[in-house]
Amino acid sequence: MGSTTSCCASTSPKVRRNAHSRLDRYQLEPDLNRDETGCSLQHISDRENGDELNLQLNPSDHPQATTLFLSKSQTEGECVWRCVQCNDQLRHLKNRRRHANSEPFSPGRKSSSCSTIFLDENTVSHPSLKYTIKCVALAIYYHIKNRDADGGALLDIFDERRHPLSNSEVPLDYDQHDPEHKQIYRFVRTLFSSAQLTAECAIVTLVYLERLLAYADMDLRPGNWKRMVLGAVLLASKVWDDQAVWNVDYCHILKDVTVDDMNELERQFLELLQFNINVPSSVYAKYYFDLRSLSESNHLNFPLVPLSRDKAQKLEAISRLCDDKYKDVRRAARKRSASMDHLSGTRWVPAILS
Repeated sequence: MGSTTSCCASTSPKVRRNAHSRLDRYQLEPDLNRDETGCSLQHISDRENGDELNLQLNPSDHPQATTLFLSKSQTEGECVWRCVQCNDQLRHLKNRRRHANSEPFSPGRKSSSCSTIFLDENTVSHPSLKYTIKCVALAIYYHIKNRDADGGALLDIFDERRHPLSNSEVPLDYDQHDPEHKQIYRFVRTLFSSAQLTAECAIVTLVYLERLLAYADMDLRPGNWKRMVLGAVLLASKVWDDQAVWNVDYCHILKDVTVDDMNELERQFLELLQFNINVPSSVYAKYYFDLRSLSESNHLNFPLVPLSRDKAQKLEAISRLCDDKYKDVRRAARKRSASMDHLSGTRWVPAILS
């Protein structure tokens, strides 16, 4: 076996083939258009756009891009909370003047002293639910107020006339009058309080809203903002919370909405997002701090509370724990030399004298 005289050996002459002979039999076909193939799937090259294009179109995906609501809020100089702040100051002034021995009212932020330290308990890891919802509602207000003239695409799934949230008759001019900030805040607060959602879920809701506006080339309008916010809250609650709220639970909150309508809203919302529900930590932090910037520019200051003894002890314990955790790391970073006594396996190499 294996010799030239074996019965298994072939006596036919061997033809020497070219290295690229296999490729010669295939003819390169002209490029087919995507419409000719009948394929509607998005090609991977369409997703891999340049960095500049992604930064401009999809700020909900990139931490370096400016959020849409912050840019829209800076287009006009009006302040929504100015009248609210004046009314609150007048109300406090009237209450303080009722007492004869009360000191004159002096509005402003509280200042810390040697005996009392005021802290803002609203942090990126534990945001305040009430003020986060107010900031998110304010961002939605600016989206509707400063929308584009053409208004972008208008889908039927978000139209309140085709899919009303209540049995009450929808007025003919339902898409002509911009809602006030209080109306938006009450709608979002009702959803979050009834479903017992967290403040982090409100930030993720805003991320999904702006991602939908960027992907689908849409705008928040008076006739579609409620259903768009509802779809974003529905999706954010399932992604963020471990114990998600079911679609049938929202039907108990909104009495006149059916489960089939909620399912269809969720399905189309996901398709418009291209099933991109990932929210990186950098994007989450960017939206949180931009919401704080929005609140400061609209005089919506987060409440300051005095530092209690228990809170101070907890902060000290956390600080001591972190200090012990990273003490060895800092010590190793400061060490620039090592002793020869700790070296093991020393190998002697004979010197060569020339």
